[in-house]
Amino acid sequence: MTTRILMLLTVMLVHVPSAAVGQDGAPAYKPVLQYDPKRDAAKDVDEAVAEARSPGRHVLLEVGGEWCIWCHRLDDFLAKPEELGALLERNFVLVKVNFSPENKNEKVLSLYPEIGGFPHFFVLGREGSCCIRRTPESWKRASSTIARDSRRS
Repeated sequence: MTTRILMLLTVMLVHVPSAAVGQDGAPAYKPVLQYDPKRDAAKDVDEAVAEARSPGRHVLLEVGGEWCIWCHRLDDFLAKPEELGALLERNFVLVKVNFSPENKNEKVLSLYPEIGGFPHFFVLGREGSCCIRRTPESWKRASSTIARDSRRS
């Protein structure tokens, strides 16, 4: 199971170079792990970009909301294997950006390509520009490929 999860993450993040870890191995940045309509998403993204710049990581921007069942299922999926959490922490600064009727965060999200569904991921480079985006459809294709390949094993 862990192998399949790592394969899914690899498929999602293809073309993103590995990054260095800080000297103590733990980031000083406190990641935004909740979809909160009251947060200042632009400030959160700016702080994440600044944090990612120093240890050479990328920003993983996750757009969704507390209303999104698939966002919660993905969180559960990513939280299970310790190896996956460590891989994410070493290579990414996570920022969850709320998208809901209360706050669509249109100003900050207008800086990135259009969102077609949720959860939606953007991988940002060191200057905050979008280098990769992943839609729910790309997750479905990746998980279907992994499921098909695991049946062959």
